[in-house]
Amino acid sequence: MYASVRDDLRTTLEEIRAAGLYKPERVIGTPQSASVSVASGEVLNFCANNYLGLADHPEVVTAAKEALDRWGYGMASVRFICGTQDVHKELEARLSAFLGQEDTILYSSCFDANGGVFETLLGPEDAVISDALNHASIIDGIRLSKARRKRYANRDLADLEQQLKETQDARRRLIVTDGVFSMDGYVAPLAEICDLADRYDAMVMVDDSHAVGFVGPGGRGTPELHGVMDRVDIITGTLGKALGGASGGYVAARAEIVELLRQRSRPYLFSNSLAPVIAAASLKVLDLLESAGDLRERLNANTALFRTKMTEAGFEILPGDHAIAPVMIGDAAEAGRMAELLLERGVYVIGFSYPVVPMGQARIRVQLSAAHSTEDVERAVAAFIDAREALKG
Repeated sequence: MYASVRDDLRTTLEEIRAAGLYKPERVIGTPQSASVSVASGEVLNFCANNYLGLADHPEVVTAAKEALDRWGYGMASVRFICGTQDVHKELEARLSAFLGQEDTILYSSCFDANGGVFETLLGPEDAVISDALNHASIIDGIRLSKARRKRYANRDLADLEQQLKETQDARRRLIVTDGVFSMDGYVAPLAEICDLADRYDAMVMVDDSHAVGFVGPGGRGTPELHGVMDRVDIITGTLGKALGGASGGYVAARAEIVELLRQRSRPYLFSNSLAPVIAAASLKVLDLLESAGDLRERLNANTALFRTKMTEAGFEILPGDHAIAPVMIGDAAEAGRMAELLLERGVYVIGFSYPVVPMGQARIRVQLSAAHSTEDVERAVAAFIDAREALKG
């Protein structure tokens, strides 16, 4: 049987390659940092979610090492059986306080967190209204629920209001949006979304994975940025980006929501507990965030410099001021070739194409970090200019 399946799979893989959509995985031989070692040598890293440069921070690494001695390597169990330690409860309490929510529940990833919310909270008599550009984990999580599904155009408040009007017969309605849309760097208009939620008696959920730690005056994410921390009912996020870059996710929400998730959320009930070493290191990250104003300022400065220099050089960058700076290419094969030319020039970036982004909207997604120096950013811009000329030739 597999012989025929294998031939079909090989054909599909060849079609992916021919369309310029194949996604190779480059191996790095060093810790995640502003520069990393790959097969071609040391390169500047502009494609990681290491926004604050904490992935290899000495204090975070030390906290992880100490946690191994104190708490062990893994839990070998789920939370409700024998997989809960003091360090898990402490991290949940710290995240709740940091995000201004009543309680928090940890997951092995934010993908699992988003996968566990909708089925638990919503049934056939309910409705979920989702932004069209929400992360794949939200889309998959919604599919697991039996709720009525509605979608509104990206950040389109008029369309959102129309979906709210069409679902007024639902028992519960949940508006869900990314805080920052990861392929574009656009920020959701949370204040206006919360206004509509109040008007139409809906709840609001935000996946703030690309914001917590560095967006907002205190790094508390897009709800803080828009002054709606007390109006968002559910916040999901990750420990795998600005908050140290390892793995793990969470849901921070109203107390009753979190309590029900502990009883009914399948990814939580049937997945091993978050490794204690990650929980302990994440606590150190939260300590560092209390005095991370200089890191956020450096990230903002690097972001502004890159966006300004690239625009002056004639590149098309989607508007905004987020550290995600998409350089629009259009053609998938050209974006892939551009990424290869940049790697040859010592800059590690990735070309994104369909199905990650819409067909014909391929791009190089540059991600700035507080770990980058001004010279790093200027070198990256020069590499883009040089690679563009090489691509033309």
